[in-house]
Amino acid sequence: MDEDLAAAIGGGIGVWSERLVNAILDHGQPALDVVAALVDGFGGAIDGALLGAPPWALGGAITAAALWRVGKGFALFTALAFAAIFAMDLWEPTVSTLGLVLASTALSLAAGVPLGIWMARSRIADGLGKTLLDLMQTMPAFVYLIPAVMFFGLGRVPGIIATVIFAMPPAVRLTALGIRQVPPELVEAGRAFGCRDHQLLFKVQLPNALPSIMAGVNQTMMMALSMIVVASMIGAGGLGNVVLQGIQRLDIGLGVESGLAVVLLAVVIDRITQSFGTGRGGKAR
Repeated sequence: MDEDLAAAIGGGIGVWSERLVNAILDHGQPALDVVAALVDGFGGAIDGALLGAPPWALGGAITAAALWRVGKGFALFTALAFAAIFAMDLWEPTVSTLGLVLASTALSLAAGVPLGIWMARSRIADGLGKTLLDLMQTMPAFVYLIPAVMFFGLGRVPGIIATVIFAMPPAVRLTALGIRQVPPELVEAGRAFGCRDHQLLFKVQLPNALPSIMAGVNQTMMMALSMIVVASMIGAGGLGNVVLQGIQRLDIGLGVESGLAVVLLAVVIDRITQSFGTGRGGKAR
């Protein structure tokens, strides 16, 4: 009897999920087309700008950022990393992956930071948000690909959207955490000086929560990079496609080279973005 009940509940969830997706497809296609056009235009603009830059200029700019934010040693590592990627003939897929990560991160932050602020200021939003974020973080990454493909087909758009859903939770959680950790004395001082709610937010809470918010940016970018590789299964492009080709062909050399390019890009992104939360050279603020 218990097994029959469990099967009925499980089947019911599956049926209702399918009905919901079909309803969205039947009645929400115009809205989906608008979302797809906006995401494709945004992602395409970033991808085009990065691919349009000469390799020496883009690599030099990122190396200069590494020198500014981290130090000489890491700048040398960054230059050697990009030289190795170029030598492996993986420059274009690496730049495409960087573009996808930047687009996904920007969209994740555009939605995640306001949600984090709302959660920090509302107990109801905090309770509902934590439940939703737990669901987003524990759901297997491959599950996101199914509705993304059904709603948006194959290509860059479903890859970016699935990545945004997967990578957004750290931005939301750490924004809310940073605002909650602002010392009450500072908040009270701001109110004593006549700050309104929006002034208190932008002049007191967000500046003091910046290290936590930047940690969220760092984690969001890392999760976006990991998901972009998975999203190659639905044609997102970039290094994920090269990794997938290596798997399909059982080509160990191609797999190692593309995997190494992902690792090098991840290290560069991680250290540079991390420095905005800890200060230049990795020193604590």
